[in-house]
Amino acid sequence: MIEVRLFATFREKRDKVYFLEQKDFKNAGEIIDYFRIPREEVAILLINGVYSPIDTSVKDGDILALFPPVGGG
Repeated sequence: MIEVRLFATFREKRDKVYFLEQKDFKNAGEIIDYFRIPREEVAILLINGVYSPIDTSVKDGDILALFPPVGGG
């Protein structure tokens, strides 16, 4: 299983955490597509706590965290 954690606006109309079968996904980009999140809206992608590019392969036991751009002041 792959654990996917969504943050900030990615949680709107979605749960905070999902568990997905690894066999259904080759890389993080396919998981982002699964949630119908435009890839360009993902500002930070962490795999097991490490900043990773969208085309990074995923494996059973991985934890993905997806963050949109964050504003503030």
